Amino acid sequence: MSNEEVAYDLTPLIKVYKDGRVERLQGTATVPPSTVQSKDIVISQQPPVSARLYLPKSTETKLPLLVYFHGGGFCINSAFSPKYHNYLNSLVSEAKVVAVSVEYRLAPENPLPAAYDDSWAALKWVASHFDGTRNVDEEEDDWLSSYADSQRVFFSGDSCGATLAHYMGVRIGSEGLVGVKLIGVVLVDPYFWGEELIGGEITLPAAEREFIAALWRFTYPSTIGSDDPLINPQKDPKFGELGCGKVLVFVAELDVLKYRGLYYGEALRKSGWNGVVEVIETKGKDHNYHLSDPTCENAVAMQKKIVSFLN
Repeated sequence: MSNEEVAYDLTPLIKVYKDGRVERLQGTATVPPSTVQSKDIVISQQPPVSARLYLPKSTETKLPLLVYFHGGGFCINSAFSPKYHNYLNSLVSEAKVVAVSVEYRLAPENPLPAAYDDSWAALKWVASHFDGTRNVDEEEDDWLSSYADSQRVFFSGDSCGATLAHYMGVRIGSEGLVGVKLIGVVLVDPYFWGEELIGGEITLPAAEREFIAALWRFTYPSTIGSDDPLINPQKDPKFGELGCGKVLVFVAELDVLKYRGLYYGEALRKSGWNGVVEVIETKGKDHNYHLSDPTCENAVAMQKKIVSFLN
């Protein structure tokens, strides 16, 4: 068998060859933590879950706590990727929050729901700093204990990280998490999908629609499909139990996923959830433009809106 025979080709994200070799086509670069205000910590050895923590320079009082989940289709990128490190540096500095950026396992080596499991494990680790349940073999972090306000917790993420942020919010609402109070969730270009086309999805090229569905099947081989509650929130019977009082959603006009984000806002309002949701569409921009062009006018406006939301 040729070493170059391809089993899965999900260009521009990832290729998997028939000999088992995985080639990530982007999102592999990492940067070390900042010299002063960020550091890396191991949450779990088995399975391997870690995080990068961020602390603003001014920490005279307890600060809101932001838990962030990075994007990348569940198969590329890292909490340690330059674009996420730079983004969190900027956001933490402006918003004056403590942040935990979760490093979850990636598919295909670790198929879904591994990322969901790891994200919940990270949240339990965060909560353990405030509820007295921390195991003696778990690493404690003094930044959380000393500077984070456990009663002002927020989740955020982009793309599939937004999917994780939503689902973690629902899990907190349905199961609870002693020690922390979730105030709000910020979703940027969320990766939601479904079997039935909605909004303008019927006008999208078939190849684009198939790529979204194929990526989900690739990262979660045992899924029931695009109506899996983990990718289609409206199919989740616990959808209306989202455990916070406010949600902020950003979608981009040129993003193939925008119709799902718009529909999410409508469905959440009708779900029986007792909170306030705001959906903002950015004209003329595509998926995750705020990470590729963080100094553009729209990205600056997005960040100011998020900073206000967190405070």
